[in-house]
Amino acid sequence: MEIRNIAIIAHVDHGKTSITDALMRHTGATKDSLSTMDSDDLEQERGITIYAKNASMFYKGTKINIVDTPGHADFGSEVERVLRSIDSVLLVVDAQEGPMPQTKFVLKKSLELGIKPLVILNKIDKDAARPKEVIDEILELFMDLGANNEQLDFEIIYSTGKDGVSKFKLEDETLDMAPLLDSILLNINPANSESDLPLRMQCFNLDYDNYLGRLAIARIYEGTLNEKDYLYVIQDK
Repeated sequence: MEIRNIAIIAHVDHGKTSITDALMRHTGATKDSLSTMDSDDLEQERGITIYAKNASMFYKGTKINIVDTPGHADFGSEVERVLRSIDSVLLVVDAQEGPMPQTKFVLKKSLELGIKPLVILNKIDKDAARPKEVIDEILELFMDLGANNEQLDFEIIYSTGKDGVSKFKLEDETLDMAPLLDSILLNINPANSESDLPLRMQCFNLDYDNYLGRLAIARIYEGTLNEKDYLYVIQDK
């Protein structure tokens, strides 16, 4: 099975959560809006992301892992770990407001690592939406942040996350999130690893479950990890 590991970059209220929820509903991962990515109490109250969260879904035989990213420079180490664990990023931008400061720090980091973003122009249903101007603003931002020619040739998906709608073109008629999911499969290379090598993985998030206890979310770069395998963490002193 192919895997796509993706991070989401978005300013507050630009639609990160609504898009993630819509993707999960479309793929059958959840039936209701659960504010999947903002699971911490403070995050839900203030609409910000403090820790990296993750969600998984299956589409056309592919597993898609979506990881949220902290948007503040104070969480630079967290951002670095997440970006080194994914294959691409979804840059979500409000079609009226355009790119905002909270996206710049993480976007700059991703461009420096050679990641090519997939741009989602969200909230295109707004009366004051200005998609053409916002696309120009995004392109200008990419150039200001030092994007290379390949990164400047980014794909654009138009979306209304709260309605579960995405489009390849503004004039297209669509009723679901299939265009965005298809674009992910088409434009983002699958994760690859050498399964016959010793296990090498990087943890990018820690969590706690009342039943399982402490949890570690990680990206496997080499080797194979099977269900019920035991791992030993050795710390250098």
